Amino acid sequence: MPKPDHMNLKTAWGKLTNWERWHYNVKYALLSPVWLWYSLRAGSFYFFTPANPTLTFGGFEGGPKGEIYDLLPQELIPRSIYVDAAWTMPQVEAALQEAGLHYPVAVKPLVGMMGLLFRKVDNEAQLALYHHTVPVPYIIQELVTYPLEVSVFYYRQPGRPRGTITGFVRKEALEVVGDGAKTLEELIEELSGRPGFYAEEWKAKHRARLHEVLPAGEVFKLSWVANLSRGARLVSLAHEIDEDLLALFDRISHAARHLYYGRYDIKCASVADLKKGKQFTILEFNGTGAEPHHVYGNGNTFMQAARILAQHWGALASIARYHHRLGTPYKSLREGLRFTRRANRHIRKLKALDKTLPVFD
Repeated sequence: MPKPDHMNLKTAWGKLTNWERWHYNVKYALLSPVWLWYSLRAGSFYFFTPANPTLTFGGFEGGPKGEIYDLLPQELIPRSIYVDAAWTMPQVEAALQEAGLHYPVAVKPLVGMMGLLFRKVDNEAQLALYHHTVPVPYIIQELVTYPLEVSVFYYRQPGRPRGTITGFVRKEALEVVGDGAKTLEELIEELSGRPGFYAEEWKAKHRARLHEVLPAGEVFKLSWVANLSRGARLVSLAHEIDEDLLALFDRISHAARHLYYGRYDIKCASVADLKKGKQFTILEFNGTGAEPHHVYGNGNTFMQAARILAQHWGALASIARYHHRLGTPYKSLREGLRFTRRANRHIRKLKALDKTLPVFD
């Protein structure tokens, strides 16, 4: 059923007046003078690429997640296997057994972003549907069930023992709570604020259950991934940044050796446990393309957010210059354009597939 005109106008007005909803290209076009300044200083538009010197484009969008997992301490990441799209299902199941992975598991593309095609898979039939639908290499991981998901933005100047934590946020995945009267579709339509902008997407993904009435108090997860672009809510934990937290990420940075700049996405039992270095798992590390999540959801104006982003780019440029002086080259314009075009084609493919593949409830 088409949306009424007033609903379309409301959505359009919300996107226009809320800078957090502006298209990526619009936001960053307004910040382009800052980017150009650092590009001119470096003599390369891709001034950032040496920052994490062993990662593809420094860990920018479009690089494989596997090269990041290889650097992180193995005891801190989920047990994982990498699946080729050409494998048969018996090969996939054999790899699962060999790795000691059991359902439910998490699956996601080896090269991806924004939570696209992340799914919780409960059985072989669901995995077979995913495998036959997604024509790209993907990762199967143990499902991390710690109750709290957080992001930590950290960078460290090479040669220095200590780094800086600029942002610490709690991430709340999108969910609705039943009242014993409303259908799932009605509960989704009642979402407001940022989550409300994604109502149509979640109705499409949960179309098989839209007419179910959820029992009172039942929590229904619309997504298992707490990603900003999937409507997740971000809550500042800036008041929790302290010496214990910084010491933990200093240790991780030194152990990983080549990860100097980026955002850690983590699940943990509690903030207190995370600070003690126990009961937590690093879900992902996002390198030079990572946004500081703390610019969102904190009531920042666009100018305030722009100032935070510019400060981060300054640190990024400084780290990259250091590694460049040691011999890590900046990527050329030709290399960068080729990489960007390839990454954009891949992400467009993932977005199209993500719209058609249902969320497994």
